[in-house]
Amino acid sequence: MRKAWIVAGSAVAGGTGFVTLLVVGTYMAAGSLAGGVGQGAVGLAKGSVPAAYQSIVQQWGNLCPAINPALLAAQLYQESGFNPNAKSPAKAYGIAQFIEGTWAAHGVDGDGDGDRDIWDPRDAIPSAASYDCKLASYVKDVPGDVTKNMLASYNAGAYAVIKYKGVPPYRETQNYVKTITTLEKSFARPVGRVQPSQQAAGAIYYAQKKLGTEYLWGGNGTADQNGRFDCSGLTKAAYESVGIALPRVANDQYNAGPHPKRDELLPGDLVFFSDDLTNSRAIRHVGIYVGGGYMIDAPRPGAVIRFDPVDTPDYFGATRVTEDGAKALPSASPEV
Repeated sequence: MRKAWIVAGSAVAGGTGFVTLLVVGTYMAAGSLAGGVGQGAVGLAKGSVPAAYQSIVQQWGNLCPAINPALLAAQLYQESGFNPNAKSPAKAYGIAQFIEGTWAAHGVDGDGDGDRDIWDPRDAIPSAASYDCKLASYVKDVPGDVTKNMLASYNAGAYAVIKYKGVPPYRETQNYVKTITTLEKSFARPVGRVQPSQQAAGAIYYAQKKLGTEYLWGGNGTADQNGRFDCSGLTKAAYESVGIALPRVANDQYNAGPHPKRDELLPGDLVFFSDDLTNSRAIRHVGIYVGGGYMIDAPRPGAVIRFDPVDTPDYFGATRVTEDGAKALPSASPEV
């Protein structure tokens, strides 16, 4: 991977040469970084939960030891993408995707207004946390990790978890547990440094080869589009070139891994921009960081793929893409 990075750098000429040197130097320094999302982290990453729900998720995510705010946020994102009006073909409703029977038994009046409203996040989010904790209490004596057993109970029922003395051998259930615990890392505020991406060099190499290509709204780089991209089409294609499938839109790409701080950025990190710095669902632009305060991005109609500075007033944050993080992202959202 390092060799590919250096070859990529030598292909960039003229005034961008100094950026290339920063790319190579920063990447080589990355190998000395260690760490990751800390165990037991309960803080939420910046803007990962829409501001309207952040305090509710933070409060109710600490309802019992089996859950935390990041885990609760991951469930809500997986279920509805934080859409309070979501409804699924299975007749599950609201931000937490309760079916009516489960809501009748486990819905709570979270905001204390005397009403239990399945469509109101102020009731539905507390109800999701309460239901998680209730499931955890059912399987508290089962061997293994209480959170994973709780999630397995949510998917397969507490009886199956008790019967198999842990997460049952059902592929769907095992995938569900892995998905939520992986997404948890995307919503948790990192404790310490985040491990460098192993595919970052290849993604940068791909993006560098596209410098000078004309922007196209909705562009995926296909032949019928003359190889043109928009911002998230470029980042998706760059990571696809190294075997990681990202979602198509920028605000979902934000959830493909943990979130390094601005002073911890490494080449290959995705960097995001928004007019609302409190809500990742409002992200409108993404680029690939290359070091030295610069990114490669497809900025807008009439422009070409180029180097641009990262430090602008609309800088939202960054994501260090992981293969597991990308795989955990929902492939489809419930209907509105």
